[in-house]
Amino acid sequence: MNAQTQSLAPSLAPAPSARPGGRIDESLPLLPVRIAVLTISDTRDEESDTSGQTLADRVTGAGHQLAARGIVRDDVEAIRAQILGWIEAGQVDCIITTGGTGLTGRDVTPEAVEPLFDKRIEGFSVVFHMVSYGTVGLSTLQSRATAGSVKGVFVFCLPGSNGAVKDGWSVIAPQLDSRHKPCNLVELMPRLLER
Repeated sequence: MNAQTQSLAPSLAPAPSARPGGRIDESLPLLPVRIAVLTISDTRDEESDTSGQTLADRVTGAGHQLAARGIVRDDVEAIRAQILGWIEAGQVDCIITTGGTGLTGRDVTPEAVEPLFDKRIEGFSVVFHMVSYGTVGLSTLQSRATAGSVKGVFVFCLPGSNGAVKDGWSVIAPQLDSRHKPCNLVELMPRLLER
């Protein structure tokens, strides 16, 4: 392979989680974020909701407040009602859902949530799939993970598996850490409803 051909070869750079993409400034205090966790499933209950528990543990382990936790069935209206109820109560800064992002007929989380978005966080899906590809390879194509803001609250929609929740949290967590530099989502929160 000559030098010109080598420059056209695809890069095999590590996934973003393996590279330093910003840093945490430990000299600053952490500003806890109020985060709600919503599991979307027709079959899980509080006892069998391992992905919701994984998220809840990571939220509190990172120093944030678990503001609420719930389970709703795979139903567009039920999903919207729970998300909007939490937002309208004014007790959450962020909602993370798990489940319902696949391709089957019962997977309706994106259909329920995306019409609510005031702004879509386009990069989240891209980065989530890059990280997920490192874990599950091309199976990541079966996820429709998405994110955006709804009435000044960030909403992240993750697949329902424990592995996908861990991958998703690895993308979300640094941006919900007020000490993350060069920037983070926490510093945008007061400005989300600007006109």
